[in-house]
Amino acid sequence: MNNLILSSTSITGTNVTNAKGENLGEIHDLMIDTDNGTVNYAVLSFGGFLGLGDKYFAVPFEAFSVNTTTEKWVLNVTKDRLENAPGFDKNNWPDTSNHSYWNDLYSHYGVKRRSFVNSNQPA
Repeated sequence: MNNLILSSTSITGTNVTNAKGENLGEIHDLMIDTDNGTVNYAVLSFGGFLGLGDKYFAVPFEAFSVNTTTEKWVLNVTKDRLENAPGFDKNNWPDTSNHSYWNDLYSHYGVKRRSFVNSNQPA
């Protein structure tokens, strides 16, 4: 088995950089799809000071990579692209039933959505 398997507590609070090594924030939370048991997106916290004024971004989990040598999470976007991404604050989370929102989000980060066979339904 070559997959890197990490606990959610080891991921939350982890700093995220881009390919240039610029700090893009930290992973605030992981959102799990209860139909298929996968991480749908990470909530990236960016900006603010000591947790005040942070802006949150829903980032598709497919957009991240992990540098296993440095143990850093990498999101290959510029700071400008992240700042212009659809964001939200801690009191107004995205509507997870809005397919248009998710399609735009995946397009913004340049990643394709995973397709899953729902294991809760007969084949």
